[in-house]
Amino acid sequence: MSERTLTAKITGIGKALPEKRLTNADLEKMVETSDAWIRQRVGIRERRIAAPGEYTSDLAARAAAAALAQSGIAADQIDLILVATSTPDTVYPSVACLVQKAIGALHAGVLDISAACTGFVYGAHLAWGMIRSGLAKHVLVIGAEVNSAIVNWKDRDTCILFGDGAGAAVFSVHASDTEGVLSAKLGGDGNLTDLLEIANSGVRPNPDVPGRYITMQGNEVFKQAVRNMSECAVCALDRAGLSSNDISLMIAHQANTRIIDAVARRLDLPSEKVFVNIADYGNTSAATIPIALCEALEQGRVKKDDVLVLVAFGAGLTWGALTLRWA
Repeated sequence: MSERTLTAKITGIGKALPEKRLTNADLEKMVETSDAWIRQRVGIRERRIAAPGEYTSDLAARAAAAALAQSGIAADQIDLILVATSTPDTVYPSVACLVQKAIGALHAGVLDISAACTGFVYGAHLAWGMIRSGLAKHVLVIGAEVNSAIVNWKDRDTCILFGDGAGAAVFSVHASDTEGVLSAKLGGDGNLTDLLEIANSGVRPNPDVPGRYITMQGNEVFKQAVRNMSECAVCALDRAGLSSNDISLMIAHQANTRIIDAVARRLDLPSEKVFVNIADYGNTSAATIPIALCEALEQGRVKKDDVLVLVAFGAGLTWGALTLRWA
């Protein structure tokens, strides 16, 4: 390896989506809502729903296999598997352990990350740090969710939002001062835990919620998301010696088109510099950014030397941003 700074670059990316589509028309038969209202409020047309017996680890392993195939790196060369999820098959074994078994990554350490919708960005930051420090050469970062298992299908405020899916990226060692991951910024606010949570998902019960469901204070979450994603993206850019004028493409967490639009306005980004695919998949939580990045590459929206900003916001509250120059 040269004497240039060690960093990480993405060498492969992949996605996995269930076959079943749940359209807004389908939801109109389940709760009091309408296609027009959903499109206007959140920009979603349909979402994917896992089949019976199709779990988070299944989607994660499929996305991981696709990312590895693109990278040309063998599974047994992976040093660490990080899976960001809020819907694990089980608390333990971790989804990362199940993925390791499925893809044959026998030499990899395995860890699940709990940072809600920001989980993939947290994982990417950790992968960058491990590689930059010399502790790893190849890290597999996955965002995977089966949100349909924790949605209250009688709650029209939340059931319209979420879908299932997985995305994965291989981060590999790269000697460069100007390419690959350039900077990152993570944040959170534990004082606002009640704004967005999965009730009854752990050992502390919530007697006000009859079941294990997502609960959300939508208006306040909206405000927090816009402010913190915007500020976090600016901070990450500043750490890289860049500004919003240098952004080639922003890939934001796909939670709501109005949130994405508001963040883009704060960064003064035109629509052609913002990738949006929420209409097809809904909010797949930790999987939204890797799925979107995969599709941006498939559509030719990313080319060498482009500056990308990945920025997310989630329950916790958590937020984070990553800047990279595509290599």
